[in-house]
Amino acid sequence: MDNISIYFQIGFKHIANWGALDHILFMIALSLRYQFADWKKLLILITAFTIGHTTTLALAVFNVMHIPKNWIEFLIPVTIVITAFSNLFVKKFSYNTKFPAIYFFALFFGLVHGLGFSNDLKSLIGNGNGVIIKLLAANFGIEAAQLCFVFIILLIGFICLNIFKFNRREYILFISGGIFGIAIEMALTRLPW
Repeated sequence: MDNISIYFQIGFKHIANWGALDHILFMIALSLRYQFADWKKLLILITAFTIGHTTTLALAVFNVMHIPKNWIEFLIPVTIVITAFSNLFVKKFSYNTKFPAIYFFALFFGLVHGLGFSNDLKSLIGNGNGVIIKLLAANFGIEAAQLCFVFIILLIGFICLNIFKFNRREYILFISGGIFGIAIEMALTRLPW
């Protein structure tokens, strides 16, 4: 039981720290277009991301997949750029389709982000007993931290849109533009060649 708690904390702290700025920016860009009323859709979106993240973590831990770290470090901000850029085209805020394209983007981008954490987690988990339990515990920690951040993002959005009466589209454009700029700089400083 101690192992579960330890690896849950490792997963949680992987997201909930300033060293995870790229992950936090991605969560903000991904969640920005949603409000509390959309919580079910947002939960599916975040879970899709976590499934992708978990998949590549498992593949890396079991030595099925290895991609050079410099490419992963470059691709992570690219996912942020794409997600922030996609927010610029959100004009309607009703999400009637059962599985919008952003769910598939979240799943795919989760695959990339999972590779970013895989080397660190692989060295912590090792090859011994309980690898699957440790991996699951770390991923539950990641999901819990992401959901905490999403709640904070929704709360800030609620305050800005309902109390300060910001225009929703302008709010999304402003925040997404800032994230886009930061992510472009990150990508340029991490060019793999």
